Amino acid sequence: QVQLVESGGGSVQAGASLTLSCVASGNTFSSYAMGWFRQAPGKERELIAGINWGGGRTYIVDSVKGRFTISRDNARNTLYLRMDNLKPEDSAVYYCERSRSADDLYGAQDYRYWGQGAQVTVSS
Repeated sequence: QVQLVESGGGSVQAGASLTLSCVASGNTFSSYAMGWFRQAPGKERELIAGINWGGGRTYIVDSVKGRFTISRDNARNTLYLRMDNLKPEDSAVYYCERSRSADDLYGAQDYRYWGQGAQVTVSS
């Protein structure tokens, strides 16, 4: 069973940047698409970014497009989420998740495993 460990969260002012990292255990990281979800208090879990196994295809939800960038380093078993120009509405727990396949990255239902989450709090 894969283990995913997120890091890089924190409390920042609006307009600041953060980069989240997610390190995966084992040697299958490069075989799967990966994604970032977030969940704010009282709200549904939301898929905000996905990337296929090799990094050649990505998905970014409209609400963060132009501000967030997803990337991966398969040699380091690490997934990243670069977040720029953060807004208070970005405050949430962010989860790194692994897809069921190499190329299924667009649907929330495609993801199977997740980490413990990283808290991001943005104040105005």
